[in-house]
Amino acid sequence: MSLYPTRKLGRNGPTVSAIGLGAMGLGGAFYGSADEASVLQMLTHAADSGITFWDTADVYGASETTIGKWFRTTGRRGEIFLSTKFGAKDLTENAENIWRPNSQPSYIKKRLESSLALLDPNPDGTDESKRVKSHIDLYFQHRVDPDTPIELVLETVRPYIESGEVGYVGLSDCGTEVLRRAKAVPGVGEKVVAVQVEFSPFDLEVETSGFVAQARALGVTIIPYSPLGRGKLLILITVCRMYKSRADFGPADVRLFMPRFSEENLGTNLKLVTAFEAVAAKYDATPTQIALAWILTAYPDFVPIPGTRNAARVEENAKSARLQLSKEDIQDIEAAVRGADVKGGRLPAGFTSSTVSISITEWKGETSRVKKA
Repeated sequence: MSLYPTRKLGRNGPTVSAIGLGAMGLGGAFYGSADEASVLQMLTHAADSGITFWDTADVYGASETTIGKWFRTTGRRGEIFLSTKFGAKDLTENAENIWRPNSQPSYIKKRLESSLALLDPNPDGTDESKRVKSHIDLYFQHRVDPDTPIELVLETVRPYIESGEVGYVGLSDCGTEVLRRAKAVPGVGEKVVAVQVEFSPFDLEVETSGFVAQARALGVTIIPYSPLGRGKLLILITVCRMYKSRADFGPADVRLFMPRFSEENLGTNLKLVTAFEAVAAKYDATPTQIALAWILTAYPDFVPIPGTRNAARVEENAKSARLQLSKEDIQDIEAAVRGADVKGGRLPAGFTSSTVSISITEWKGETSRVKKA
């Protein structure tokens, strides 16, 4: 079989698999408990299938821990391009507000050191076959901290870039001003090669708002998370009857709290699935594969990272990068997507985050963010 398709991050950044693996569900924090043995097998299957760009975060429960265990037990750290993230919420003990993004310098250092330790492929330094220094290939600010200048965030990560412990830097759900400022930091801005945003056939906001064009102008690659509309998998809801209604979601499933999965919106949004079903029948493929293939074809500089912890889904996703859709089918999908009336916001009320940060001249130093006794 030919080599798995790849794409470059940024203008002069690293090359990664055209489809990545989103590891949000691996740690049991958002989609219910996960069986570690099955997850480890799935990771091996992902690597064997050519999906070697993996994305995790410090808030994904045991996700970093499990990936670190896979590195140690397989000795295959060198095959994986790994990104992880910090700052989506405050994991400090007795934090004043755990859902307040935290990018204060001291916090970044603690989280980075924690991630390096959890992901270390050879923590005791004794196994010669695994002598790969613990490092993070791509380190993302998970959410913008409005009270910490983005320039200070980049300067905090700079020593780790210089030591080789961090390869590149990314941002997530930021605004164009923050992205522009990050790229302008001397000696470090050039390492900002990617930005994660939610993008799928159900959510084109980052494109229609002009953000995609701005990122491209800055030489920053778009990494769409939830490229299948937060499914397990949403595109397969109708086809496989996995989730006929909200009653089919587990009690710990985060989708129960998302407007697009409310009783009044779920049925309406499933109508878009029929367009993918029609095209899928032509290629002996699944609607999920067609949706990913559409993203890869219509946006040749995007690198989607669909999440799963199921080996069969990994294989299904991996094959999407090899599908060659006809021009006519791309146009049909495009028309359906552009004409869809997707119902419901992507996040619950109160869960929207800031996309801007204060300027460096407004920075007055770190402040305590723990509960007062």
